[in-house]
Amino acid sequence: MSVIISEDILAATGMSETELKREIAVMLYQQRKLSSGKARRLAGMNLIEFQKELASRGICVNYDVEDFEADVETL
Repeated sequence: MSVIISEDILAATGMSETELKREIAVMLYQQRKLSSGKARRLAGMNLIEFQKELASRGICVNYDVEDFEADVETL
Protein backbone atom coordinates (compact mmCIF):
# COMPACT_ATOMS: atom_id res chain seq x y z
CA MET A 1 0.00 0.00 0.00
CA SER A 2 1.25 3.45 -0.84
CA VAL A 3 0.16 6.72 0.68
CA ILE A 4 0.22 9.70 -1.61
CA ILE A 5 0.53 13.16 -0.13
CA SER A 6 -0.17 15.92 -2.58
CA GLU A 7 2.41 18.61 -3.26
CA ASP A 8 0.14 21.35 -1.84
CA ILE A 9 -0.14 19.54 1.49
CA LEU A 10 3.58 18.90 1.56
CA ALA A 11 4.21 22.58 0.77
CA ALA A 12 1.80 23.62 3.53
CA THR A 13 3.91 21.74 6.08
CA GLY A 14 7.04 23.58 5.01
CA MET A 15 8.87 20.25 5.08
CA SER A 16 10.61 18.13 2.53
CA GLU A 17 9.32 14.63 1.83
CA THR A 18 12.21 13.21 3.86
CA GLU A 19 11.43 15.45 6.84
CA LEU A 20 7.74 14.54 6.74
CA LYS A 21 8.53 10.82 6.65
CA ARG A 22 10.84 11.29 9.62
CA GLU A 23 8.15 13.14 11.57
CA ILE A 24 5.58 10.44 10.86
CA ALA A 25 8.03 7.68 11.78
CA VAL A 26 8.99 9.31 15.09
CA MET A 27 5.36 10.00 15.97
CA LEU A 28 4.28 6.41 15.26
CA TYR A 29 7.27 5.05 17.18
CA GLN A 30 6.54 7.30 20.15
CA GLN A 31 2.93 6.10 20.16
CA ARG A 32 4.22 2.50 20.04
CA LYS A 33 2.44 1.88 16.76
CA LEU A 34 5.69 1.07 14.94
CA SER A 35 8.71 -0.86 16.12
CA SER A 36 12.11 0.78 16.04
CA GLY A 37 13.09 -1.18 12.93
CA LYS A 38 9.97 -0.27 10.97
CA ALA A 39 10.11 3.37 12.09
CA ARG A 40 13.77 3.58 11.06
CA ARG A 41 12.94 2.14 7.67
CA LEU A 42 10.10 4.63 7.17
CA ALA A 43 12.41 7.47 8.23
CA GLY A 44 15.22 6.21 5.98
CA MET A 45 17.64 6.14 8.90
CA ASN A 46 20.00 3.59 10.41
CA LEU A 47 19.85 2.57 14.08
CA ILE A 48 22.31 5.18 15.37
CA GLU A 49 20.75 8.00 13.36
CA PHE A 50 17.29 7.10 14.60
CA GLN A 51 18.41 6.88 18.21
CA LYS A 52 20.13 10.26 17.91
CA GLU A 53 16.93 11.72 16.44
CA LEU A 54 14.91 10.35 19.35
CA ALA A 55 17.43 11.66 21.88
CA SER A 56 17.42 15.13 20.29
CA ARG A 57 13.66 15.21 20.87
CA GLY A 58 13.86 13.85 24.42
CA ILE A 59 12.08 10.63 23.42
CA CYS A 60 13.08 7.50 25.31
CA VAL A 61 13.73 4.29 23.45
CA ASN A 62 10.79 1.91 23.87
CA TYR A 63 12.43 -0.92 25.74
CA ASP A 64 10.19 -2.82 28.09
CA VAL A 65 10.42 -6.01 30.14
CA GLU A 66 9.43 -8.17 27.16
CA ASP A 67 12.26 -6.67 25.07
CA PHE A 68 14.71 -7.26 27.92
CA GLU A 69 13.61 -10.86 28.39
CA ALA A 70 13.90 -11.50 24.64
CA ASP A 71 17.43 -10.06 24.67
CA VAL A 72 18.42 -12.21 27.64
CA GLU A 73 17.03 -15.30 25.93
CA THR A 74 18.95 -14.47 22.77
CA LEU A 75 22.17 -14.08 24.70
